[in-house]
Amino acid sequence: MIIDTSVLVALLLREANAPELARLMAGAPVRRLSAASYVELAAVIDGRRDPVLSGALEADLRLLRIEVAPFTPVQARIARTAYQQFGRGSGHPARLNMGDCFAYALARDLGEPLLFKGRDFALTDIELVVEPVRSRRLSEVVAAYAAEAR
Repeated sequence: MIIDTSVLVALLLREANAPELARLMAGAPVRRLSAASYVELAAVIDGRRDPVLSGALEADLRLLRIEVAPFTPVQARIARTAYQQFGRGSGHPARLNMGDCFAYALARDLGEPLLFKGRDFALTDIELVVEPVRSRRLSEVVAAYAAEAR
């Protein structure tokens, strides 16, 4: 499963839908984040000027079992094509930003579904992670991840 930056931001900032997103992630044996998306995530987290949040980023990614995948030349070309087809300024209603295109490229390159927050990717041709969601408290999800890590 490929994880978009929007999902990790929601989890790390404990947004209202974080438990639902964490539950969707929990079923995936492998969770990947593009190296380019990692930079985007770090910029968002560091931009909040919260040293505790910034300092915990690496540990949080380990706890969530996120694998940072290399951004390859093939993915760069896929991202460019995605931006041309679905990006802002293309006229397409998805209006993907450049960071979105990095996640799209990794998902397309590896043939894995993409977990995201929002509506943008649903307007593209990428395979998505979709299933009915049962809400859980964030503390339940964190406890489940901690138990998995042991």
